[in-house]
Amino acid sequence: MKKVMLIYPPGKVFIRGEDRAQCNVEDSTSTAPRAPNDLAYGVSTLRRAGFLATAHDYQGENERDTKLWRDLEQIGPDIVVVSVTTSTILSDLRLVHKIKARRSNLDVVLKGALFFDPSDELLNSLDLTDIDYLIGGEMEFALAPLLLAHFNIEGEIQNVNGILYRSNGRWTKTRFSTWADSLDELSFPDRSAIDNRRYYRPDTGAPIATIVVSRGCPAQCTFCLTPRISGAQLRLRAPENILGEIRDCYYHHGIKDFFFRSDTFTMDPEWTSAVCDAIVHSELNGKINWVANSRTKPISLKTLTKMKEAGCWLVAFGFESGSQNSLNLAKKGTTLTDNFEAARLAQSIGLKVLGFFIIGFPWENEHDWIATRQHMFELDPDFVEVHLAYPHFGTKLYDDFVTQGSLSPSDTLGGDCFSPKFLDESQRRSLEKFRSNTLLKFHLRPSYVLKRLQDGLENPSVLRGYFKYGLRMLDSNLQFKWAEL
Repeated sequence: MKKVMLIYPPGKVFIRGEDRAQCNVEDSTSTAPRAPNDLAYGVSTLRRAGFLATAHDYQGENERDTKLWRDLEQIGPDIVVVSVTTSTILSDLRLVHKIKARRSNLDVVLKGALFFDPSDELLNSLDLTDIDYLIGGEMEFALAPLLLAHFNIEGEIQNVNGILYRSNGRWTKTRFSTWADSLDELSFPDRSAIDNRRYYRPDTGAPIATIVVSRGCPAQCTFCLTPRISGAQLRLRAPENILGEIRDCYYHHGIKDFFFRSDTFTMDPEWTSAVCDAIVHSELNGKINWVANSRTKPISLKTLTKMKEAGCWLVAFGFESGSQNSLNLAKKGTTLTDNFEAARLAQSIGLKVLGFFIIGFPWENEHDWIATRQHMFELDPDFVEVHLAYPHFGTKLYDDFVTQGSLSPSDTLGGDCFSPKFLDESQRRSLEKFRSNTLLKFHLRPSYVLKRLQDGLENPSVLRGYFKYGLRMLDSNLQFKWAEL
């Protein structure tokens, strides 16, 4: 039986399992480590195909290289699959070189959105000499067929969608922009392969599972990878199939909190209502809690009320900007009025709101940043995350940055949405400083602190969670204040 190790490399914590996000968790404000669903999906599909597969989240376990070397010796894998991000690819490749130096007979697969139909320029900018395959499509559908073909068990490599393989010394692409519609046919992620206690709600510390409820998005936001890597067509799992995975988490792993991962959970109101009805009419009604992402349009009080009845306690809205010009140029398809209305509706029925904002679009100046800060204060969400505009290769935003100056695919490697390395030092420092000052002013308002204390008085574990994340926010942002003194 062939052995496969699926790994998150040691190092700084990034969201590796959600290719459109790839967020730097440690420097964020409200984001907690998320379960490695891509690894767990890989384990379930590979075991079903007859492989001996194991998952190892070395970054989440805060393990160093020594644990990886020990596992390599004990397991003796035939192939290693590494989940990478645009920000970590250079360090990930350095680790692979070390792995190959120790075990030269190992085959290596890299998986990440970076390799979705990549250009020759991007491929040539990376040292991929130790890599055998690249997966840029949806790994859940590609990995098992790829390895079955690789080991001459079943199928042909050129028939596996969304990958690159070597042919005559050159990288050869298979078909991209082809996505599976049958999401319900996937096995549930094998959560027995991961330590579920390490992935928790930021406020209570309770274990939380990520459930992929849909894929794809018809919106055309210029900064988002989703239409490129998941398609513009909304692909929805059946409500009963989703409920089946919730039951698996609840009964087999003791998980009662969930993040319903969807590029926008409320895009199809009828389906959203059906998912909520499935929960409400099940034996788990009133026993689980969950959060979901949503656009601010379309949204309605009816949909939000349904969600709350089914256990939703927080909605994350992509407000993005306080500049209507920026919303228009980013092709967000929403208005400032839509943002206000969405926040008002959610808050009116007691749902907490997480607001996402972006500053630093290539057409913006400091007036736009100030408008976004003012918008944030006026919306007054319960939690916020402020990203710096990051042009992932393949997005329209990448093209927008190119028109502003010289930018190549390799320039986007190694930075992240809190520290864009492709900007010159002065630009980057100005954005980082503005972000930090904004976060400090928002969180240190007496009215905000009082609200969080009131939440904590109702639940001591929430108070501990707020205190922990408050300290993290202060630690990561006060450095700019100290630097000014």
